[in-house]
Amino acid sequence: MAKISVIMGMYNTPSKEMLSTSLKSILNQTFKDFELIICDDGSSNDCIKWAKEICDGDKRVKFIKNDCNKGLAYTLNHCLEVATGEYIARMDDDDESHLDRFEKQVEFLDKHSEYGLVGSNMNLFDKERGIWGLRKYPEIVKKEDFLYRVAVPHPTIMARRSAYDIVNGYRDLPKTLRVEDYDCFMRMFARGVKMYNFQEPLFNYREDSRCAKKKKYKYRFNEMWVRKNGFKELGINRLKSVPYIVKPLIAGLIPQKIIKNSQKKK
Repeated sequence: MAKISVIMGMYNTPSKEMLSTSLKSILNQTFKDFELIICDDGSSNDCIKWAKEICDGDKRVKFIKNDCNKGLAYTLNHCLEVATGEYIARMDDDDESHLDRFEKQVEFLDKHSEYGLVGSNMNLFDKERGIWGLRKYPEIVKKEDFLYRVAVPHPTIMARRSAYDIVNGYRDLPKTLRVEDYDCFMRMFARGVKMYNFQEPLFNYREDSRCAKKKKYKYRFNEMWVRKNGFKELGINRLKSVPYIVKPLIAGLIPQKIIKNSQKKK
């Protein structure tokens, strides 16, 4: 049994180069005791063929697949069914982990039994500009931090298996589409899972023109539903929470250029 199970969903990754960057950042981690579970979510291009070529027979890698495109929540739950690790780490097929990410996160969880989940700040990057910004998160997460956004960035996390078990994994509902992580982590926190973010970035998050597809306005109604239910579970004052519940709809009207400029390094 591996110490870490790394769970990754894959659906029509646009290029082998992009996928190679992601996979090699996992396969070359300084901490070696992990299994990487890659679930094909009904891809119609050659991304799984590329992945197998990049992994080159590495015995730590397991390939599974859905019978058709099911979405991220279903795919990650499928990975969790196969996972054997004490810790669960997330990875996306188009981002990049720093090579010492696992080493630092495992050391933290081993030393701090009171914490159930750990993430980190993220560098923002794209192919044209390289690293162009930094996205910061609270070091020691409080319930009020969820008012602003998901308090731990999903692709950076490593969690105890027990943290996922206590909420039965991700909720695969139409209303959690694109915000399954926000929903999952608020439910974890409401059930006593303490969370921490390294202030040192351990992850490079790809944010470029492709991200426009991830921010369709209709998904902001899902975020509003998740916020309403999550804030209630967290016991946040109802009157205090109302402006934050409608925030996604208002934020969706702000031009992306303004948002990106606010994230750039000063």
